[in-house]
Amino acid sequence: TMGCFKTADDSHGPKMYRYQVMISLMLSSQTKDEKTAEAMKRLKEFGLNPQKMAESEVEVLQQLIRSVGFWKKKAVYLKNASHIVHTQHDGDIPRTFEGLTGLPGIGPKMAHLCMEFAWNELTGISVDTHVHRICQRLGWTPTGIKHPDDTRKILEHWLPREEWGRVNLLKVGFGQL
Repeated sequence: TMGCFKTADDSHGPKMYRYQVMISLMLSSQTKDEKTAEAMKRLKEFGLNPQKMAESEVEVLQQLIRSVGFWKKKAVYLKNASHIVHTQHDGDIPRTFEGLTGLPGIGPKMAHLCMEFAWNELTGISVDTHVHRICQRLGWTPTGIKHPDDTRKILEHWLPREEWGRVNLLKVGFGQL
């Protein structure tokens, strides 16, 4: 499979779907899709929703997501982000890129993907350090560029906006290799 957003379940309404997309993205960093899917399955069986995750002990969450990379830290992020979603956003994830990056465990790359797959809104190209280096090796960015966000701005400048979504999805697949 390509893209952890496919582990989200839309049968419980749009709010829960968006929340699950966000959680799946959080778990997917530095993790193969299969391992993310395993953790998402365990979380769903446990009762994956913002209130339950916010009220659960970190140690319980750690055991549920132990198949993903950096599971100890991600369990803390999951709990804290869920608390904010539950108490400040009526159980829904933030509607803006800025709101998403304000949550624990969500950086710019993840926020762009979350906006695209949860809200169906393309806010930018997701660039992490790996994509940043690949772009430099391909000659798509000048060698002096040091930060992934600068690479993102360059890519967004010359790549047609209608291609951004395909580039995001393609990079998700390459990230699994």
